[in-house]
Amino acid sequence: MGRTMQEASAAEAATHVRDTDTLAVPIGPGQPAAFLHALGERESFDRLVVFTALLVDLFPLFARPGVSLRSGFYGPAERALRKAGHDVRFVPADFRRFARIAERMAPRVMATAATPPDSEGFCSLSLHAGATVHELLRCGRDPKRLLVVEANPHLPRTLGLLPDHPHRLHVDDIDLLLHSERDPITLPDGEPSDIEQAIAEHAARFVPAGATLQTGIGGVPNAIASILVEGDDGDYGVHSEMFTDGLMNLHRAGKITNTRKGLHEGVSICTFAMGTRELYDWLDGEGRELVRFLPVDDVNDPAIIARNRAMVSINGAISVDLLGQVVADEIGGRQYSGIGGHEDFVTGAAFSEGGRSLICLPSQAGGGDDDPVSRIVASFMPGTSVTTPRHQVDVVITEHGAAELAGLTNDERCEALIQIAHPDAREELRGAARAR
Repeated sequence: MGRTMQEASAAEAATHVRDTDTLAVPIGPGQPAAFLHALGERESFDRLVVFTALLVDLFPLFARPGVSLRSGFYGPAERALRKAGHDVRFVPADFRRFARIAERMAPRVMATAATPPDSEGFCSLSLHAGATVHELLRCGRDPKRLLVVEANPHLPRTLGLLPDHPHRLHVDDIDLLLHSERDPITLPDGEPSDIEQAIAEHAARFVPAGATLQTGIGGVPNAIASILVEGDDGDYGVHSEMFTDGLMNLHRAGKITNTRKGLHEGVSICTFAMGTRELYDWLDGEGRELVRFLPVDDVNDPAIIARNRAMVSINGAISVDLLGQVVADEIGGRQYSGIGGHEDFVTGAAFSEGGRSLICLPSQAGGGDDDPVSRIVASFMPGTSVTTPRHQVDVVITEHGAAELAGLTNDERCEALIQIAHPDAREELRGAARAR
């Protein structure tokens, strides 16, 4: 500590970024939106390299000449910018490795969203711990680097786990503090479709009383949470990359106690949160002491995940082949999302006492002219990047049932997956399986 913090407007803070520079900001809800928009007011840069993931807005900055975006996880904004021909490039890495990438990059400028300072001068990192916590601190203590914090009173003040994970920055480590009144990114808590509900019903039977849960966003995880809320079991724990409205609802229903996890008992663990305004208000109030935010190095470490009892991981996929290989981040050879914590949680759950790993996907997707395409496929196109290899996969679930693959031979895997494929695709898949 010992630096002299300056307060600045977003426009003033943006002038501290050089024409040739390096910048890193956190994934998703940790992004300083006002600062990034202010940078986008500049017409061009000689060479500005930005490392982040899952943009929460279509920031004009990334359409400016001389700006190169290196993203570890694509969302709608990255896909739109890439399609428009801007310099957006995917960095193949799981979420846990983002921390190593940021450390090696050692960007001159780091910027993050946070809460305003409290009476002791601490800014909570709010909705995001993720991969940038350690690099933010290193940046703040390096006189040759610049740490920008965008303080927003609309963000919830959340907690880490002292002493190792304080989940906060002190004003003495901050170079520039700017204030923003922007509403944080929210995700609607939509109703699941009939297919998503059917998938969730199959998945819920793999969640025993006392299980430790990892879920993400979307119709299937929301539907599973709703089923568990209404069910007779409970005493669940949470160790999840992402904290969602569904997990909040389980807390409110008294279904989560975190007393049987075997690790971090008494609190739910996550590394970031995204959801509705209701979720953020709950995290700022009743949920503050119940949910703790830790760096992704800890949350997504398979060895740590495995220390939770009856760990049940619930992840999505784009496609699965007949041997059980999973593609979760590409469509037709084009980058669609990212690796995230997919393989880490599949691996960790497999070595948890009583753990199960669930890969959930609809049996079909819409093709050209709304022609349905099977998402259980005989084999992937040449050049397809596999997200999770076949030997890691435990259970694959569609609306037609669950295929428990762990321990099966290749032939048995093929038949189990064909049984949960869409009926219209099964004959063709059996022919392909015989041809193998």
